[in-house]
Amino acid sequence: MAMTWVRMTTLAAVLMIAAWAAAGSAFAAPATVRADVLAAESSNWAGYALDAPAPFTNVSGAWIQPAATCTAGTPTFSAFWVGLGGSSPASQALEQVGTQADCSPNGRVTYGIWYELVPAAPVTVKLPLKAGDAIAASVAVSGKTVSIRITNVTQKKRTFAKRLVMTSPPPDLSSAEWVAEAPSACTSAGACSVLPLADFGGVTFVVAKAMAGGHTGTISDPAWSSTAISLVGGGPSGPRRFAPATVSAHATPTPLTPDGSSFGVTWIAPQPQAR
Repeated sequence: MAMTWVRMTTLAAVLMIAAWAAAGSAFAAPATVRADVLAAESSNWAGYALDAPAPFTNVSGAWIQPAATCTAGTPTFSAFWVGLGGSSPASQALEQVGTQADCSPNGRVTYGIWYELVPAAPVTVKLPLKAGDAIAASVAVSGKTVSIRITNVTQKKRTFAKRLVMTSPPPDLSSAEWVAEAPSACTSAGACSVLPLADFGGVTFVVAKAMAGGHTGTISDPAWSSTAISLVGGGPSGPRRFAPATVSAHATPTPLTPDGSSFGVTWIAPQPQAR
């Protein structure tokens, strides 16, 4: 078989998850904000990525699981996650945890929770998930140990937590991300192609925080540089993420909130091809 696995690669609900995540956070972020945000395009990522002189050791955020709109005969895919690494063209690893909303060929939607330590395949997490559930997630790295944590706040705060060791390659700590993604289908040989992006409508990431060099901040913290990434079908391939693009739908991030901790990503319907 050619394709062997897929890489991931309401207001009241948003307020609830923001309050819960802030209360349960292991570290508090100062409200320091920078105005300059870079812009980039990707074949399969939409969201924000950070780069800093010091290595990132923690990233966290929360979101409401979007509902996918499916059409029979058109399988599509989407993933929503927080992670460390994977943003640089030289990246060999990526540590991430998140959710997905996929549409089968018969038009049926499925939701799931997963984590992935690239280059290894994604691992399904056995937690319940439905559209509208509030999700909080984090990735932390100490040495070669990666700590993954994801909580379905809506479903009785059910939590999955796991520590794993990465040795070859070691964890990539060069960046931190909050991303809506068109996942990639990969062969056993590691060749990947980007899958069609599901119509997820929109997703909002809140209480987004990262830690680098012992310093904690939001996306707009002046300790690092932030990049707003737009997913453009047929756009650049490579580290964001993996292979020639076949997606036609797009997705674009909104500007950051004033405190730099929240933003949205909006799905954009496919446009007719110019002749």
